[in-house]
Amino acid sequence: MFSRDQLQAAADRVHAAMLPTPALNWPLLSAALGGDVWVKHENHTPTGAFKVRGGIVYIDELVRSGVPSGGLITATRGNHGQSIPYAARPHGIPVRVLVPEGNSAEKNAAMAAWGATIEIFGKDFDESRVEAERIADEEGLEFVRSFHEHLVRGVATYALELFESVTDLDTVYVPIGMGSGICGVILVRDLLGLDTEVVGVVSERADAVARSFETGDIVETAGAHTFADGMACRVPAPDAMAIINKGAARVVRVSDDEIAAAVRLLYSTTHNVAEGAGAAACAAARKEATRGKKTAVALT
Repeated sequence: MFSRDQLQAAADRVHAAMLPTPALNWPLLSAALGGDVWVKHENHTPTGAFKVRGGIVYIDELVRSGVPSGGLITATRGNHGQSIPYAARPHGIPVRVLVPEGNSAEKNAAMAAWGATIEIFGKDFDESRVEAERIADEEGLEFVRSFHEHLVRGVATYALELFESVTDLDTVYVPIGMGSGICGVILVRDLLGLDTEVVGVVSERADAVARSFETGDIVETAGAHTFADGMACRVPAPDAMAIINKGAARVVRVSDDEIAAAVRLLYSTTHNVAEGAGAAACAAARKEATRGKKTAVALT
């Protein structure tokens, strides 16, 4: 999907807009999980999530190739929907964002603060996504998918930072929504020729990716009812699954109770507040008992 030179070029673009995020070893967290645990602090980006990296690269590529006159439209539960207007605002590009009913009021407010026009449609992310695609076709807008090669190349820069700053990692746990994060980690791991296993994490109440990984087919679920809204997806992206199927060691399911416990653990041991999806990697590492291993978890 990208070469080493293309990845470095993406990192240069990202770092022109934001500082690299730290990867820190917290002794209390390591003691609680029984291993040598490193936290990649993607909560320290301008929008509080790794997705902003993808937005920066996506919009940069769009500006180079020519922006559609009508602007952009996308669907989100919040983090992707912040990344696009954040990156588009300096260029004056209008962005419409569809969110489902009952979406986080704080996320909606944050997206609007970056300049997005928020529209509410559907009972979940996937219904919002389908409607956004329909509007894009009807009105001649560019639909920004949650999984796209430019987005993946951008978010992969956090994996580059991690692997360059923390060597000899046994395992990296990565939460999965539509898959850009884990695919970026897998691709960078492979580009660097590392043996680190990459483990995906989903909510057991939104486990379409886990089912698809286990069966080798695209499996949709009827619902995705988890408070970890960043992972609340019913329909996996086939191009993401191709990378996950080939490069992930496994996909772990965690319960909402396990995620909530990880939120509390991260707060008590690192004094960082994680949203549900951001704590999921820690929940999986705790569930799998990483004793004796050198492990990284993405916090977003």
